[in-house]
Amino acid sequence: MKPVVKIGAFAAALAATFGTAYGVGNAVGPVSPDDDGGHGAHGETAAHAQHTPGAKKRTATDETPGGLQISEGGYTLDLETTRVPAGGRTTLRFAVRGEDGRPVTEYRREHEKELHLIVASRDLTTFRHLHPARAADGTWSTTADLPAAGSYRVFADFTPAAGRENLTLGADLAVTGPYAPEALPGTGPTATVDGYTVRLTGWLAPGADSDLAFEVTRDGRPARLQPYLGAYGHLVALRSGDLAYLHVHPHEEAHGSAASGPEVAFTAAAPSAGDYRLFLDFKVGGEVRTAAFTVHAGGDTAVPEEEHGDSGHSH
Repeated sequence: MKPVVKIGAFAAALAATFGTAYGVGNAVGPVSPDDDGGHGAHGETAAHAQHTPGAKKRTATDETPGGLQISEGGYTLDLETTRVPAGGRTTLRFAVRGEDGRPVTEYRREHEKELHLIVASRDLTTFRHLHPARAADGTWSTTADLPAAGSYRVFADFTPAAGRENLTLGADLAVTGPYAPEALPGTGPTATVDGYTVRLTGWLAPGADSDLAFEVTRDGRPARLQPYLGAYGHLVALRSGDLAYLHVHPHEEAHGSAASGPEVAFTAAAPSAGDYRLFLDFKVGGEVRTAAFTVHAGGDTAVPEEEHGDSGHSH
């Protein structure tokens, strides 16, 4: 039987040992809503498929990956909602504040949106790519379904109109309810979601750019990928342990082929050896789905043929 852990104690233990390691699980015992996982100044870590032309892009050798910090470049992620119950839909509210403390109200659009919000559990079994609405005063809100209790990380990926640098800021979110830690899903070259099979080829090399390609099929036939937020696929990559948000961008040639073909390709920069979770958003038949993979940077291959990836899930 898995041990029952309260969110506050769990988050503190992780911070002391791993910096911010994961753990979200299934119902075993109650977690008190009075125990707050908090929102701290550790952790940006995810990566979007593209960035605004001319924006500064991080590389694998940058000292601090995205998402590991709550403040950077004079901007701060102010997460108003720091604790929510597990199960059902909940509302998340936040603001991005500038050096003057006021909410930012002007952004450059990326992937057809001013800001992308990523929510991921620290065991990397739950992932949400959300598009919140901004009020005139600069505050943001969105709804999300977070099924399992545990410690989560919230990432705001944006480019302020006043600057040319794309930023990914991160803050902690506690999801209360029955909790038990889960192991990181195993590595593998395929993931299945809603009858679609997604095959990953390529691997991550620590400290260098690596090419990753994803082919989507159904019943052995190529799937016809549809445009979604100005692209044919969006990839978010998170490092296991601290949820560092990797720099990822698509191959330009993938855009032309993906319109009538099943494949989309990216270049990803892994800052270190270790395990990573890849979340591919793709659209087929008018619906966006997410395929998830675990890969290891530092070995001969991140996707050994004898292993199988876990199933993805729909948005």
